[in-house]
Amino acid sequence: MAILQEVKQLGQQIWLDNLSRSLVRSGTLAKLQQSGVSGVTSNPAIFRQALAGDTLYTAEIAQLKQQPLSAKARYETLAVADVQATCDVFAAQFAAEGNSGLVSLECDPALSHDTEGTIAEARRLWNLISRPNAMIKIPATDAGLAALPALVADGININLTLLFSRAQTLRAYQAYQQGLAQRAGQAAPQLVASFFISRIDTALDPQLPPHLQGKTALALAQAAYRDWQQFFGQPSDAVPTARLLWASTGVKNPAYPDTLYVDNLIAPHTVNTLPDAVLQAFTDHGRAADALSRPAAPAQPILDEVAALGIDLDALAAKLQQDGLAQFEQAFAQMLAPLAD
Repeated sequence: MAILQEVKQLGQQIWLDNLSRSLVRSGTLAKLQQSGVSGVTSNPAIFRQALAGDTLYTAEIAQLKQQPLSAKARYETLAVADVQATCDVFAAQFAAEGNSGLVSLECDPALSHDTEGTIAEARRLWNLISRPNAMIKIPATDAGLAALPALVADGININLTLLFSRAQTLRAYQAYQQGLAQRAGQAAPQLVASFFISRIDTALDPQLPPHLQGKTALALAQAAYRDWQQFFGQPSDAVPTARLLWASTGVKNPAYPDTLYVDNLIAPHTVNTLPDAVLQAFTDHGRAADALSRPAAPAQPILDEVAALGIDLDALAAKLQQDGLAQFEQAFAQMLAPLAD
């Protein structure tokens, strides 16, 4: 996996979009960390798959079902322990580097439109995990963005998820800075703004002529990276505390190269979180080169052509976010069902 070290030298961190008990206890995660994986993300669908398919949970689930707990409390007992153990795998890396070795756990999706509920839930999970390299994942809804300043002011690392547009992402940066202003010179917590990639092309491609298919998401990512550079004015040798994270980087169209959304999204001070299959593909035949600082083709002509077709990318972003929230709520409910009495 030497290519992961090459990517790291280019200034990007590769994280794993997967978390399970067997991944930690088997030593697989520690080996991935040694090879260059620099963090972990999770979501309700990932935990649903883990609880359903990993026999290491079976005995503890049986024990938890003997206790007068809600299904959500049982889930949190399992998930918090897994996140703590995962944080511990990356503890030395986080201590040394400060902005890597981070591990995300998502708030209950049912709170996506509840600002005060999100703040309370994020604080509670942060205190339960009690690891400095934990990240609490909240959605970039209006309520989530309104919650962000208070959580940043508390010093909580945040993964702001389900971003699909430049406008949404700029609002995230503004909310982050509002929170920093309340910290009165204390150390800044980490923020990753998780910009979802493949779902954009999946939604748009049927509406586009062949020469534009598979290009809109990458063009948006390139423009979003330029926005980040302009907003924060980061010199190349600075260590930013707010970064873009590329999410949903597995291709949905089998006609596209399986590393399309990795090879073409490498840039300094960014993160790309990869599902297992994409990580394996990238380490096998990926390409490590800075793709966004010096892009081969400018993004704006592509975005202009899409706009000329009458496609409203901000409206699409709002719909994709709603769809993503619905998927996470469904996955969360499906995950909790086997944990109920």
